[in-house]
Amino acid sequence: MALFLNEKDVEHLLTMPLVIEAVESAHRDLSSGQACDVPRQRTRLPQTTLHILQGALPRLDAIGYKAYTSNRSGVRFLVHLYSASSGRLRAVIEADRLGMMRTAAASAVATRCLARTDAEVAGVFGAGWQAAGHIEAIAAVRPLRRVKVLARRHDRLAAFCSRLSERLGIEVVAATSAEEVVRGSDIVSTVTTAATPLFDADWLSPGTHVNAAGSNSLIRRELGEDVLKRCSPIVVDSIETALREAGDLLPWLEKGRLQARQLLELGDVVSGRQAGRSTREEITLFESQGMAVQDLAVAVRLEELARECGVGVELPYGG
Repeated sequence: MALFLNEKDVEHLLTMPLVIEAVESAHRDLSSGQACDVPRQRTRLPQTTLHILQGALPRLDAIGYKAYTSNRSGVRFLVHLYSASSGRLRAVIEADRLGMMRTAAASAVATRCLARTDAEVAGVFGAGWQAAGHIEAIAAVRPLRRVKVLARRHDRLAAFCSRLSERLGIEVVAATSAEEVVRGSDIVSTVTTAATPLFDADWLSPGTHVNAAGSNSLIRRELGEDVLKRCSPIVVDSIETALREAGDLLPWLEKGRLQARQLLELGDVVSGRQAGRSTREEITLFESQGMAVQDLAVAVRLEELARECGVGVELPYGG
């Protein structure tokens, strides 16, 4: 029978190293032609939008989709995982935490491929649910000793930094300006809903790696053209998806200052089909949009763990 896993089940079972491994594996499969992914589709009403990401990982006998609604009252996520060979429903999973962790894991995979191996100082824009996951994920792939964080809600920032410092055992401090976040950082991550660029390119040091994770629609921009001009290579999780909704890249693409052929896919870098960082001085960029195969790869591992541990509720349908 199919399993239902709620948010508490997901929190109990998932670890960041497991999610990083799952996401990296999904990108390897995509690079080798052993997976397929359909870019996000949206159905919009004045009060609610439905978002659907779908794909398949045949090697894992997995096909399915993530659907979520966004409304003033909140965002609600569900992953539906099916058997690719039989078509039967395997699991339905509440996916708020799952999505947060796989988004962070994608940046961690990119950081492992693109950041300098001695990177130890990170600057982060954002202090919410997603930003906390990003800091944890990046700390799992690089020996961070200090993280500088800037957020709009200054009243919550001190508590955020204190909580992350205690949990991860590294120094997480509140920054007072965007310039402070960027200058002297080996890794810069943007995890916001900003509509205008967050920092100036002049503040980036040679050799910095940038993760831009918040600009997944046309109305969002975290990086300006001045930053993009300094970045090489520019890596995306999916070129097809980036050409649809990478708010940071689309203005530059439309002006003809960036060509689609200049973009690299993360899976090709992970698998070695494309080179990532080639010098210590390069400023590298990962633009993250989110993909169904990432969610499905994590969902497969969740289902396996849940059945091993006796976690979850059997559903009366889908068998």
